[in-house]
Amino acid sequence: MAGVNYEHVYKRWGDVVAVNDLSLDINDKEFMVYVGPSGCGKSTTLRLLAGLEEISEGAIKIGDRVVNDVPPKDRDIAMVFQSYALYPHMSVYDNMAFGLKLRKVPKQEIDKKVKEAADILGIGQLLDRKPKALSGGQRQRVAVGRAIVRNPQVFLFDEPLSNLDAKLRVETRANITKLHQQLGTTFIYVTHDQVEAMTMADRIAVLKDGILQQVDTPTKLYNHPGNIFVAGFIGSPSMNFFDATIVEEGDTGKLLIDSGSFRLPMPQEKADQLRKYKGKQIIFGIRPEDIHTKEFTPPGFAQADLRASIDVTELMGNEIWVYGLTGGKQFIARVDPRTRAHIGQEIDLTVNMDNMHIFDPTTEVALV
Repeated sequence: MAGVNYEHVYKRWGDVVAVNDLSLDINDKEFMVYVGPSGCGKSTTLRLLAGLEEISEGAIKIGDRVVNDVPPKDRDIAMVFQSYALYPHMSVYDNMAFGLKLRKVPKQEIDKKVKEAADILGIGQLLDRKPKALSGGQRQRVAVGRAIVRNPQVFLFDEPLSNLDAKLRVETRANITKLHQQLGTTFIYVTHDQVEAMTMADRIAVLKDGILQQVDTPTKLYNHPGNIFVAGFIGSPSMNFFDATIVEEGDTGKLLIDSGSFRLPMPQEKADQLRKYKGKQIIFGIRPEDIHTKEFTPPGFAQADLRASIDVTELMGNEIWVYGLTGGKQFIARVDPRTRAHIGQEIDLTVNMDNMHIFDPTTEVALV
């Protein structure tokens, strides 16, 4: 098994820089997820590691070996694609065994590896079928099985769940997480779905425009985003952002977030950290789950009152998404399902200021 290192890696196509000075260390046996919007460079970053694209500048190591000039077949990696790429005329068994046959692996060993992989994935009863006789989820497991039999140092997954329906995606991502625990191998997984990233990863690398924005555990990315992009991308629904100013309440020394349409008092600990920004423009961020209706506010946090009118409501079963309006600015709150909220109604909300986020409007970097 092996870790992976990107050292100041660039990928250029003419004037387009798809990967821009990427330096990233992935630990042995780690489950790393690359996440970001379409066109951010995450799949290119994976393909550079696989050898499917040439590096313009920098170096990539698998273990202690620089693989810049190593052919893909000799990099000891296995890749699972979005399209599955199964041979339609071959059985499941032959699809899984094909790569081993090309490497002249003895027939007995091939048979052992294919059946072991099929048992791990629960597709032992499908080995005689052709791909056209399989469901989307079964085809996905065959594609993963074809990678497993090679026993590579690193597994690469390029948006492997995109073609599955919502229920099957949930089931399959749990199976991939379990597979990582069973195999104890380095997994690198590309997705645009931040829910997949949050539920599967040991660490997440967030990319935008080919630049690594932040890499950390799911919990730290959620609680301590380094900039506005990460804060808005991680979490569903996205964090709410308001243009505001930090002001002092009279001569009391208490600091407030003043957006013009509301004034929210800061907890003392946050105020102490932000006092040097008094009088300055900032961007105030608060997640939808940190906004509650007055009647169903949980205890144990620094509360601030916010009054808004209801624009739209969406009942999700276990919660209601309330789209509120304050000062002409729309925001989202995830509130208790017992809340009685109607479009056009004025509603009293409480904001959990312990979980507030403050960003510099120029650099968009988090200030606390």
